[in-house]
Amino acid sequence: MLKSYLQFLNEAGTDEAGRGCLAGPVTAAAVILPPDFTNAILNDSKKLTVHYRELLKEVIEAEALSYGVAHIEPSIIDGINILNASILGMHKALDQLSTEPRHILVDGNRFKPFRTVSHDCIVKGDGIYMSIAAASILAKTCRDAYMVKIHEEYPMYNWKQNKGYPTLEHRRAIEKYGLTEYHRKSFKLKSTQLSLPI
Repeated sequence: MLKSYLQFLNEAGTDEAGRGCLAGPVTAAAVILPPDFTNAILNDSKKLTVHYRELLKEVIEAEALSYGVAHIEPSIIDGINILNASILGMHKALDQLSTEPRHILVDGNRFKPFRTVSHDCIVKGDGIYMSIAAASILAKTCRDAYMVKIHEEYPMYNWKQNKGYPTLEHRRAIEKYGLTEYHRKSFKLKSTQLSLPI
């Protein structure tokens, strides 16, 4: 079972999803859980099935003291790079919290200060702390839902299945059909290219 940090009341966990994708936003979430929150299933979203992620999304949204989710679109990713876009998404998610966090737990090793709130970066924190794991669940499920929605516009890329990740199918579809407004044009989109001019 994951643990709670418990050094601060109103500690917020934050994480992102979709950082390595070729298309779609990078999506970040921030979650403040009650101090007594427990859940035996909660874990890093990558270690859970779709079924359990969806169940946990409902639990988190019902029981969290506060949560926020933010999408950062490909045009912004291309302009500021994926790391800065991920941090921007976390800041936007934190901005949505109705309860001011006293401390922030960040999944990963890079972050920029949010207001005057203290923070800790924790590598693989989504497999250690409940608040980060909860944020990873919301980021992943909300991003997946976004990709399923835009799949209806461009079904040839099969985003409902690959969620914009660099599968062979997705790369071949790019080579056949070209790019959309949802593709990250600063990324290596074709398997044979070294770079793609913007």
